This record gives sequence, C-alpha cells and structure tokens, in this order.
Amino acid sequence: MSHSHGPGQPSHTHGPQPAAPQQPTVAIRPPDPVMQAVIEDSFSPVNIALGAPDNVSALCASHRLEKCADCDVDFTALNRVSRTLLLNPNLRCPPPPQVVSQKLSQAITVTKEEGNALFKAGQTDKAIQRYSMSINVAAQRPSWEASQLMREELSTVLSNRSAAYLDMGDYIGALVDAEAVINFKRPWSKGHFRKAKALMKLERYYEAREAIELGLSFEPGNVEMSQMLSEIQSELAKRAAVKP
Repeated sequence: MSHSHGPGQPSHTHGPQPAAPQQPTVAIRPPDPVMQAVIEDSFSPVNIALGAPDNVSALCASHRLEKCADCDVDFTALNRVSRTLLLNPNLRCPPPPQVVSQKLSQAITVTKEEGNALFKAGQTDKAIQRYSMSINVAAQRPSWEASQLMREELSTVLSNRSAAYLDMGDYIGALVDAEAVINFKRPWSKGHFRKAKALMKLERYYEAREAIELGLSFEPGNVEMSQMLSEIQSELAKRAAVKP
C-alpha cells in the first residue's frame, strides 16, 4: 500500500521491497596444471635494484645497470613502459597491444600528404618541414603499440624526405634518410633505390651499384632500378676507360 507523508513528498510503500538484481558471478577457472608446472619450472628469481626516476626503473642489483651482460639481464623495454606510465598518471595500465592511437595515425598521414603536395608544387623546403613533423609525430607512438606500425610509417615518410633532400642538393641528408629506411624496412626496394640515387650524386658509383643490386634482389622486376643499374654500369665503364 503506497502513501505520502505530506505535500510534495513522493508516495512510497512500507511493504516488502523488490530484491535487487543479483550480479552474475564469474566462475574463475583453475590454472591448467601442465602450464602451471611449465611456468614454475622456468621461473628463476632475479635480484633487482630500483633507480631513477622515483624508483620506477629496474636495474641489476650488482652493477645498477639497465642492461648488464654480466648479470644477463635487459630491463630496457620494461623501463620504457614504466617511464611512459609515470609520465601519464591518468593511465592506469597499457591498453591491449592491438589498440592504435587513431589521432596519431591521422596526424602522421595529414602532415605526410601536406609534404607530398608541397613537394609536387616545387616547395621542397616546406615539404621537408612537413615530412620532419610527420616523422616526429610517428616517433611518439607509445612503446606498447606494435613496433611494425611505426616502422611502416617512418620508412614511408623518410623515403619521401630523402627524395626531397636529393632535390634540394643535400645528398648527405638524402643518404642518411635512405639508410634509415633500410634499417626500418630492409626488404623494401625503395630504400635501396633512394640510397643508390644519393650515392650516385656523391659520385660513389661502386657503392651505388651494390645498393641497387641489393634492391633488385628484393624486387627483380623493378624497371626503374634496372635502368639505374645500367646507368651506373655505363658510368663505371666510362671512368675505367679514361684511367691511364
């Protein structure tokens, strides 16, 4: 029976209240005994010391090093995540590995495309600035995201900036970026192509031939690289002919 105690008061009842819905219980499965035995068998305690900043870095106890060959430990990756969490106090824990920062991806793509448009318009110096900005943004990806994603992004933008440096006459800058592309994505023939072009401008033809031959080993049917190899061979033949 419902009633109210006064004007403006909501009506209510003194009768039995409906029971609150029960939360579903989640059954916790016991650990697999075989897997548990493997984990326990492979476990070996490691003595660690805590270091700066704020005692969140793991170091070997004997030498207080992050990476120590004598103690056979390497806490580099662990400490990178630890420092990232320290700099982001609102972040309780790293998200799952498949999580990708869409804002970062968008910023990288937008700045790269702006650089491409400027390069095509002949504004190479401004294109280099946009490529550099795109590279800086890509390098900011948190350590728990897949490294392959950052490698793909960096290799593409570095390849474009290498071409821009070459256009500006900065052949050393073009060579450095091409080498970086190869380090990030060795099987990609574009990096070897960029390297060979820079080496040709520096008149280092033997090294250019090695670079383009390596690129062709990854992509034998690349017509542009085959033509470049012919140009390099022709230049080397001319130089051999004029030697006393």
